Amino acid sequence: IPVALAGRRVTLVVSGGIAAYKSLELVRRLRERGIVPRCVLTRGGAQFVTPLSLAALSGAPISEDVFAATENAGMAHIQLSREADLVAVVPASADLIAKMAHGLADDLASALLLAADKPILIAPAMNVRMWEHPATRANIASLESRGVRRVGPATGTLADGESGPGRLSEVPDILAAIEEMLTPSGRLKGRHAIVTSGPTQEPIDPVRYISNRSSGKQGHAVAEALAELGARVTLVSGPVALADPAGVETVHVETTQQMLDACLAALPAEVAVCAAAVADWRVAAPAASKIKKAAGAAAPRLDLALNPDILATLAKPGNRRPRIVVGFAAETERLVEGARAKLAAKGCDLVVANDVSAGTTFGADTNLVHLVSAKGVDSWPPLAKPAVARRLAEKIATLLDGE
Repeated sequence: IPVALAGRRVTLVVSGGIAAYKSLELVRRLRERGIVPRCVLTRGGAQFVTPLSLAALSGAPISEDVFAATENAGMAHIQLSREADLVAVVPASADLIAKMAHGLADDLASALLLAADKPILIAPAMNVRMWEHPATRANIASLESRGVRRVGPATGTLADGESGPGRLSEVPDILAAIEEMLTPSGRLKGRHAIVTSGPTQEPIDPVRYISNRSSGKQGHAVAEALAELGARVTLVSGPVALADPAGVETVHVETTQQMLDACLAALPAEVAVCAAAVADWRVAAPAASKIKKAAGAAAPRLDLALNPDILATLAKPGNRRPRIVVGFAAETERLVEGARAKLAAKGCDLVVANDVSAGTTFGADTNLVHLVSAKGVDSWPPLAKPAVARRLAEKIATLLDGE
């Protein structure tokens, strides 16, 4: 049994569908690996497997009632979500996926998933038409944008005789995904990474400011992905409506100058990822009091000054330069050409280029990016922002491994 897995706890949610029978094999295989499963059975799941079967294989009582009191006098959904290292939903029915996506909590399974503060893995299983329905696709995209991981579904002949995607992934594949999430690679252990995220706000007066539409979703996801690989991460964030990522040191700033100062204070670092959408200009002399609108008066003129260039400053050659410096290029035209020009002008190692002309990137849950380096362009398919972040983190780790 791998030492990293022994004693790790998984709360396994078994929802409705003929594929629920595979959960019995999964429980057995988890225990063989030294992983401690605690099973939750939905009303639909109980139509296909019995509580007695799951209890016998898991060696623990089966939870079914959201109102059941626990041994610590707490509610079952809270304890089950807190005591686990991972929550896995196998199989994940279309109904339960929809509940997760919309924050419903009308039974034990959906309540614990809403209350969970641990990583979540789903293994979807359903009819091919249900899987391909726009509602299900939207629900999956919503969950993935929040960091929920997915394995499958597989493609093949389904229980109802139809063929296509919708089969529950095989138990070895699900087990491998669980093991991967329980044992982060640690490829960046001992490395320090700085990540910038969100917009900056440049004051016009005490009430108004210059800013942009950045939500910070991509930058925060990058910080989480680097931390998952074992890095010590300093996240320098502009004003966003996002929670600070777990396991990450977060420094909150407002202006571009404050963001640069925080980055410089965080050095030395092996990695710098400049994902923030920094304001290029600031008001040279912000008004000390609110600018009033006078009847018949002309609109005030703003005297703008150039802001410091955070990416170029961090990428500047010298003994304090991080080994890998990554920039982001939000372009509205000639995407790759603009990213190549930025790569050369700033002196960074990678540029992540994305098209923001259609208004589908800022604030959205998915991203379509091109990774530009001196070696060429790697165009990625449309991915949820956490998936983009994990892929970028692995790329950074590979580059550092090749030092």
